[in-house]
Parts: sequence; structure tokens; C-alpha cells
Amino acid sequence: MASVKDVEQVVDDLEGLVGELRSELQNGLDFERLVQIADEISEHADNAASTFNTVNETLMTRIQELRGSGGSGGSGSSGSSGSSGKRSSGSRAKSGSSSSSSSSGGGS
Repeated sequence: MASVKDVEQVVDDLEGLVGELRSELQNGLDFERLVQIADEISEHADNAASTFNTVNETLMTRIQELRGSGGSGGSGSSGSSGSSGKRSSGSRAKSGSSSSSSSSGGGS
């Protein structure tokens, strides 16, 4: 299982990539290199999101297990924080379309 320590490494990598991006913007505009750096940043950000999602799912599963085995609260907020926070980070990767609610733009 991935951990928060793994995300620290991803953040370190991201800092380096942002520095490269800044340097490339200041010293010369090689657009091919800018695209390459931006892609690497995107991949690292997706890795961080995936790691956070995995840790969150693990913690939520454990909380549900503890609630189930220690069950002295029948009327709690069951289901309010279950799998509704789940996001598939794979579908975000380089598609460019992150919002599907904007497609229902209306007329008057």
C-alpha cells in the first residue's frame, strides 16, 4: 500500500519539475520540452491523488470495520462518508475534460 511518505517523494519530484519548468520559461522557449515537463507534472500529480485516494479508502474501510464490530450506535450517519468520496484518478489523466455538468447549458 502506498503511504504519505510516498507522496512526500512525489512532492519533491514535483518541486524539481516546477523548477525545470520555470527555468525553461526564463531561459528559452523549447515548447516540446515545456510539454514534456507539463506531462511529467501531470503524471506526478495523478500519482499523488491516487495515493491519497488509496490511503483514504483504507482508512474509511477500517473506520467502517470498527463501527461494525464495536456497534453501540444504531442511528449514526451511516453512508454519509462511505464510498461517495471515491474518485477514479485514471479517468482524469490527460483527457482535459474534468467537468461533465457544464454540458447541460440551457437556452432561455
